[in-house]
Amino acid sequence: MKRIPLKMVRKDLLNIPQYSLPHEFSIRKFEKGDESNWARIETSAGEFKNEKAALERFNKEFGPYIDEMGRRCIFIENKNGEAIGTTTAGYGNLSGYGEIAGRIHWVGIIPEYQGKKLSKPLLSAAMHILADHHSKAYLTSQTTSYQAINMYLNYGFEPFNTGPDCYEAWTLLEKTLNRKIFE
Repeated sequence: MKRIPLKMVRKDLLNIPQYSLPHEFSIRKFEKGDESNWARIETSAGEFKNEKAALERFNKEFGPYIDEMGRRCIFIENKNGEAIGTTTAGYGNLSGYGEIAGRIHWVGIIPEYQGKKLSKPLLSAAMHILADHHSKAYLTSQTTSYQAINMYLNYGFEPFNTGPDCYEAWTLLEKTLNRKIFE
């Protein structure tokens, strides 16, 4: 599948879908030292070629806001207390014109735990954090993450037009997901 970047928006943070974690897992917030857990998870999920590159990105993107990470970054732990999934309920400039909105950022689950009904509870928890601070949310992704895109659509996120490739991206996703995205 052609990889095309895209952006999605949820116009409000009301009626967030609720999903419970399987009993052997729990969600907790970021603690000092979790930078290495974040890097390990995101690298294993294929976002970086190695943990060093992931740590560099973490420090660049989140280092200046490390105190906020304790309120906005969450982890899923397995029954042994090992962090196996993460996302950040951050914020950013939605439109490029200074419109600040909540942002679902860096969703990642270690491959051996994917398919175990963890993504939806992780996303629900992050969206509830966003709802405490923002009235709407957005995220960025790419067409190759079509399974995640399908989940985001089910959560009420909609396509956000960012340029000429958007139509191609969403048309491709309609065919891949066999669902109507544009009305």
